[in-house]
Amino acid sequence: MAVPPLAPEIRLHLATEITPIWQATEVSLSRWGTPPPFWAFAWAGGQALARYLLDHPETVAGKQVLDICSGSGIVAIAAAKAGAANVVAADIDPFAATAIALNAQLNGVTLGVETRDLLDRTVIGWPVVVAGDVCYEEPMASRAIGLLRRVAARGRLALLGDPGRAYLPREGLAELGRYVVPTSRELEDREAREGVVWEVLPE
Repeated sequence: MAVPPLAPEIRLHLATEITPIWQATEVSLSRWGTPPPFWAFAWAGGQALARYLLDHPETVAGKQVLDICSGSGIVAIAAAKAGAANVVAADIDPFAATAIALNAQLNGVTLGVETRDLLDRTVIGWPVVVAGDVCYEEPMASRAIGLLRRVAARGRLALLGDPGRAYLPREGLAELGRYVVPTSRELEDREAREGVVWEVLPE
């Protein structure tokens, strides 16, 4: 059990041995197609977005919230703690789904878990859709941002937490908050990253 430095209200089952778990996953990845263990870490963009929701509960209070590419579930848990009426954490990795369920239980919150790939869907009916740290590779970033823009085009709220990843869009974003997120050199090659919370705007 660990406490993310920017969101100490939340407890998570996280990896403490960063390099060994990545190396072990790379071996199994080549053998069995195991996805990278993104769920085992509280990434800077997710921490920033979680902090924003905890600091601004009116953003999600009483609303239905969908957290895409949820990973450890930190953003979904923050939304639930901020008073969201219903929260679903979506991640196609079955290991992430298990981690999300365990982390939700650890924090005493109830989350739905969705393992279908939702990124190319319209996601009708969700007043708030959030995503933490999804711009680390181009295919993922394009699909996730596309979904968030479609949500925004329907007049719904689409939020993105990002620490300056390579595939963050250059435009169509409105800054809502900025945080210094303590991290580790082993994970991020630096001791802190600046996590920014963006509202994603329609095209």
